[in-house]
Amino acid sequence: MVTKVQQEIALQQIMSHIGGVKKDMVILEKSEFSALRAENEKIKLELQQLKKQVMDEVTKLRTDNKLDLNLEKSRVKELYSLNEKKLLEMRSEIVELHAQQDRAVTQTDRKIDTEVAGLKTMLESHKLDNIKYLAGTAA
Repeated sequence: MVTKVQQEIALQQIMSHIGGVKKDMVILEKSEFSALRAENEKIKLELQQLKKQVMDEVTKLRTDNKLDLNLEKSRVKELYSLNEKKLLEMRSEIVELHAQQDRAVTQTDRKIDTEVAGLKTMLESHKLDNIKYLAGTAA
């Protein structure tokens, strides 16, 4: 059997040992918590860096797209302006061709009218000559 004093000493040793284990557990928990907190901070920093990179990429893509759109708009405007210019040139050419055609038709009408008038004059002249001839032969 164990005496009461030995029992108390053993109890105190056990309690001391339990206290040491508790302290070790608290230290271990704190160190694990600190490690987790440090890792969490590290992950937060990495996440912020990734977020910044993504935002930079998005901004770059937006800027590139805006630039491409503006360039395309400018190109389309230039093409539109060029086509309008060509259209105006074609219209003026068509108007000029119509004017030339009208002048040619007018000249042709005048020539026809002149020829018809000349033929009428010649016909009248021949009629008069025939009448004179007939009158001369009848008399």
